[in-house]
Amino acid sequence: MRIAVLTGGGDVPGLNPCIKAIVTGAGALGWEAVGFRRGWAGPLHVDPRDEGSVRDHVMALDGTTVRGIDRTGGTILHTSRTNPGTVAARDLPDHLREKHEPQAGARIDCTDHVMDVLEQLEIDALIAIGGDDTLSYAARLHREGIKVMACPKTMDNDVFGTDYCMGFGTAVARSVEFIDALRTPTGSHERIAVIELFGRNSGETALLSGYLAGADRVLISEVPFDVDRLAELVMADKAANPSNYAIVVVSEGASMAGGEVIESGVADAYGHRRLGGIGEALGEALKLRTEQGIVNQSLAYLMRAGPAVALDRMVASAFGTMAVQSLEAGETGLMMALRDGKYETVPVDTCVQGEKRVDVGELYDSDAYRPLIRSVRGKPMYLY
Repeated sequence: MRIAVLTGGGDVPGLNPCIKAIVTGAGALGWEAVGFRRGWAGPLHVDPRDEGSVRDHVMALDGTTVRGIDRTGGTILHTSRTNPGTVAARDLPDHLREKHEPQAGARIDCTDHVMDVLEQLEIDALIAIGGDDTLSYAARLHREGIKVMACPKTMDNDVFGTDYCMGFGTAVARSVEFIDALRTPTGSHERIAVIELFGRNSGETALLSGYLAGADRVLISEVPFDVDRLAELVMADKAANPSNYAIVVVSEGASMAGGEVIESGVADAYGHRRLGGIGEALGEALKLRTEQGIVNQSLAYLMRAGPAVALDRMVASAFGTMAVQSLEAGETGLMMALRDGKYETVPVDTCVQGEKRVDVGELYDSDAYRPLIRSVRGKPMYLY
């Protein structure tokens, strides 16, 4: 059997351990493994009749290649936000331009080409590692009859159908570490810290990080906030602190009441624009209302930089192992998942059947803008 693996979307710690587990498991069965470089851009850009193109976009994977990669963050296969089902004319590879003759502004479905690449390269099964965007295209290929498996990753922990995604534990651990560290300059100067976290449209990373770090207020994507009300609360927090400072954590997808989520740049292949900037805007608003000094810090890529914590290494390795074991059992079209504390598989298209967001009624005080865990019993290890 010849299997291929790819990593798509944003990088997270855990991708390399997952790749290693897949390659190690395949090797133990006598299977051959290859990796497509740069996510779905790999098979999109391969011209199977051009050996140079194949060398540029396909990487041989064996025990030697992956021997030490589980100790490092990121992905040795690199990544991209590419959707072969809707390729902008400007992004169409040269070898496909003559076939499609794209018009300016047009989007082209190159799925037939991806399927041809898999056939020409004699790929028996494909394992995609990614978030809901990357995995939604894996689900598309499954519907087209391709043997696929999916391993969910995202530092936002927002893939529907699994309680946990690789990368989330490391993002929370990094965030708590840096929030704690930022107390030093904030307290020394008796200021208000506004710390922005990645998270897109899910506030779970901000909620849990702020909860564990003991932030005074936590603003999540699911609940717009009144900045005047927030200013009053933060000033009370600052006054109640013996060191005369306060900490506010804000998710990048949060918004002021009556305002919009701050986005910038052009939409990617999945229709998403870049989020971020709410921290700066909030800092300016609080400075205006409180006349206090502001420590404004976006943790951004630091949240997903460096090697995976032990939990993410374990989950990533388990997902990769389970994907190979499922293929060995003759199964296909599955997403690896953690549900109720147990490793399971669900249909690969589960990720597109709903949205995973913070349960505000159970986990958040919308008036006080802070976590409120109303009941722990019955919740997963990582609250969601």
